[in-house]
Amino acid sequence: MNFDFSDDLKQLRDQARRFLSEQCTPAVVRRSLDGQETFAAGLWKEMAEMGWIGAAIPEQYGGAGLGYEGLCVLAEEIGRAVAPVPFSSSAYLASEAILLAGTEAQKKSWLPQLADGSVIGCFALAEGTGNPDPRNVRVRMAGGRLTGSKWPVADGGIAHIAIVAARDEAGEIAFYLVDLANVPKRTLTTLDPSRDHARLELDGVQAQKLGEAGGWASVQALLDRVAIMMAFEQVGGADASLQMARGYAMERFAFGRPIGSFQAIKHKLADMYVALELARSNAYYGAWALSAGSSDIPLAAAVARVSATEAFHLASKENIQTHGGVGFTWAVDCHLYYRRSKNLALAFGGPPFWKNRLVDLLETKNAAQGR
Repeated sequence: MNFDFSDDLKQLRDQARRFLSEQCTPAVVRRSLDGQETFAAGLWKEMAEMGWIGAAIPEQYGGAGLGYEGLCVLAEEIGRAVAPVPFSSSAYLASEAILLAGTEAQKKSWLPQLADGSVIGCFALAEGTGNPDPRNVRVRMAGGRLTGSKWPVADGGIAHIAIVAARDEAGEIAFYLVDLANVPKRTLTTLDPSRDHARLELDGVQAQKLGEAGGWASVQALLDRVAIMMAFEQVGGADASLQMARGYAMERFAFGRPIGSFQAIKHKLADMYVALELARSNAYYGAWALSAGSSDIPLAAAVARVSATEAFHLASKENIQTHGGVGFTWAVDCHLYYRRSKNLALAFGGPPFWKNRLVDLLETKNAAQGR
């Protein structure tokens, strides 16, 4: 079975890489990192005009209809550029939640606006620190209004709408769509200021329930899909870190020879490459599972998430080490990738959460097969 992308998707990848290399330079990322702008609004507008945000949204709802494989290709290039845009929050969190749980009327109302970038969406699940857990969902719906707080919410400070996981009057978890125009927000400080994070105070806020489906299973189904797409972001960042380390190792001379010729540096680069290729293979399988609607999506998501998180962490860390003393400085761009690796590693469940989920899924599968 061939898990590689089609020629059309490879062309999309090449075009995306060229565009981002020109329009999303480290200087653009640093403007958000330094607090000069919350996110790269100009870059976001151009992405919307090219149809990237609505890549996986069906054409009947105003999207590009490229499917999940197209979205994964774009996610990898956005991760490679560490782009300071709310792509993950809007393109494969809010949009995917509406596609999974929304009514036909809700899809027709909101998906075209998300696809053209005129509306930025986010997903509010966490209520403080900790991994995703139904016991941690305490925000409640009563009389058409939500009560409670959500934090940290990625891109919550710049989003127009939020998909909120909350409990209904019967105590069941469901998705609610909230207009954030009048919702109090407090900006949170994180290790990666190039991505906005906020606390949303939802006390007395009106909300509209997404469809009739609910329960923690709906939340986990969304997280599984997001884990695969986020794995591609991590693969892109890991690849960029490896290439950056390799380039420096070939250019930097010590004792009259490139430092890349020293065994210690060779081993670092080799370890980064092996971890990256393992993560890429697992991410590709995840993209296939998503596109095929396979029953293996949960397992593919956990495998992709674990391997991509480890690969990006290793690559971003060893990139700094390869650069030596200058790698720790603000002027060199190594820290942009290290910050993003930490940010993505903790988004919607850290490594222990996804490792435990992987073990549970394998045990269940083996038991079903009588092993």
